[in-house]
Amino acid sequence: MTETDRQMTANDPRLTAQMTFLTEACKLKQVERQSALQDLSRPENSAEHSWHVALYALVMDIPELAERKDRFEAIKMILLHDLVEIDAGDHPIHLDHDAAAVAKAEAAAADRLFGLLPADQSAEMRALWDRFEAAETPAAKGAKRMDHVQPMLQAAAPGKPLPDHVQVVEDNLAGGRAKNLYQDWPEMFAQVRAALDKTPAPDGDLARRIAFLNDCDRLKPVYRATRIAGGSRFENSAEHSWHLALYALILAEHAPHKVDVDRVITMLLLHDLVEIDAGDAPIFGHYDVAAKEAEESAAAKRIFGLLPAPQGAEMLAIWQEFEANESPDAVFAKSLDRFQAPNQNLASAGGSWVDYNVTYEMFLEKVGHKIAKGAPMLQEWIAPRVKAFLSNLG
Repeated sequence: MTETDRQMTANDPRLTAQMTFLTEACKLKQVERQSALQDLSRPENSAEHSWHVALYALVMDIPELAERKDRFEAIKMILLHDLVEIDAGDHPIHLDHDAAAVAKAEAAAADRLFGLLPADQSAEMRALWDRFEAAETPAAKGAKRMDHVQPMLQAAAPGKPLPDHVQVVEDNLAGGRAKNLYQDWPEMFAQVRAALDKTPAPDGDLARRIAFLNDCDRLKPVYRATRIAGGSRFENSAEHSWHLALYALILAEHAPHKVDVDRVITMLLLHDLVEIDAGDAPIFGHYDVAAKEAEESAAAKRIFGLLPAPQGAEMLAIWQEFEANESPDAVFAKSLDRFQAPNQNLASAGGSWVDYNVTYEMFLEKVGHKIAKGAPMLQEWIAPRVKAFLSNLG
């Protein structure tokens, strides 16, 4: 690539628009919900909620998501569905609000946010969001069902759920949007009812999937070295995983080889689950790489082993493929994983670069070369920005 080509890539208006959208999307990590984490340590935010709901759609066995195309369309809808809360805020289902006013505010937010993207992607993502809101297609119905069930299990799962959280679930089952759960999904109703009553839940594949999803909640308090855009706090690994899946949805066209975007999204939704047991390993930190890899491998076997055996084996294989970093899908996914953090640092006055005294040469060695392996255009876009920032920082 010539210097002229590099300059054209660094100033590419399409990629710049995509990155403007993805950086703006980071604000969803600051929108708090009524739901608490299952350890009751803090409120859940809408970004980590979106990640968790996407996992529900990935592993749950329901008729609406029986077809692969419907399952992954639902996951894409879920990645996008709460972005409007950046402007319109969250509206807990148990609180009174003007539904027409909320719908108007959310539509305006969708216009603004998706309008940041190039015109063709803006139309595509807005159409996904509109279909989710309409809830008429199998994918949208499945996505809505996951979005309705996750908060109930979130509230009912802790060992000592808060009384007001339990009451919200009870009201939801009695007359809210889950009032027909006992008819539409009796197995799930039995699981929710058992959690609320603190009685043994029926055993089986659904119980194993719920055990896995409850364990996944423990990724939300795992914090990374990178800060969220703006630098107000450290990013956690659940919201990071959501953001990366969104990166894959928006940036897949920049892979230098053909990739299956659905598989890339799956890898990125799952890739950091091992940190539940093994913790985060900062890219510029010092640790025993072999020991960390062994710890993560053991964590993957435990966590995916919570699922029904065939499904657990499938998810473990996808995680191992990501770690091996050899297939086209994995190489691109790994590049996105390296690409997201520098963008967060650029939006956070340097973030972890300041904490670890990072130079441009260190960036190239630890990050840049890995981005270039699977997404050279992304590296050409970000490299001059990083170089200029770190030069000024020094």
